[in-house]
Amino acid sequence: MKTAPRPPGELVLEEFVLRRYQQEDAPALAVAVSESLEHLRPWMPWVALEPTTLKDRQKLLAQWDRDWTEGTQYSFGMFRGGRVVGGAGLMRRIAEDGLEIGYWVHPEFVGRGFATSTAEVLTTFGLSLPGVTHIEIHHDKSNVASGRVPLKLGFEMVREQPVKVEAPGETGVSCIWRMDRAAWSGRALHT
Repeated sequence: MKTAPRPPGELVLEEFVLRRYQQEDAPALAVAVSESLEHLRPWMPWVALEPTTLKDRQKLLAQWDRDWTEGTQYSFGMFRGGRVVGGAGLMRRIAEDGLEIGYWVHPEFVGRGFATSTAEVLTTFGLSLPGVTHIEIHHDKSNVASGRVPLKLGFEMVREQPVKVEAPGETGVSCIWRMDRAAWSGRALHT
């Protein structure tokens, strides 16, 4: 049986390492999330579940392992000196031929290009997968900082879509940005 291509488990970027979470990362992830709660609360619905127990966080990491194996979601941590400074995922939840990128960055590291670098690497990998024609980034309309990432990478804003409000800062309008394989390849040739 042929297995689907998967992203590398670790990528060394200029200022941090993007790597697949491991069980032993649960305490460091807990610290990063705890330190980022107020920063993330307006935009991330999962923050409402915090604080969570170490056991529950380990269960989450185990689920992310299963998702990785099944090819439904690739969850990464952003690590700098052993510290979790953010997280990201490449998820199969928008369409059979499309992937969505999500990201968050610890408030001490905002504005340093971590989310942009991560989204760039995940876009390149995602568009290399068989059958994937496009990558999307979704964010609430009022989350201007998150919207800068797809803009910097040359994604096209294709629509605004009404969505259920799930976090306190959300407006109920999601901005949908898209990059397709041909445009990304052309971008790589011209940069």
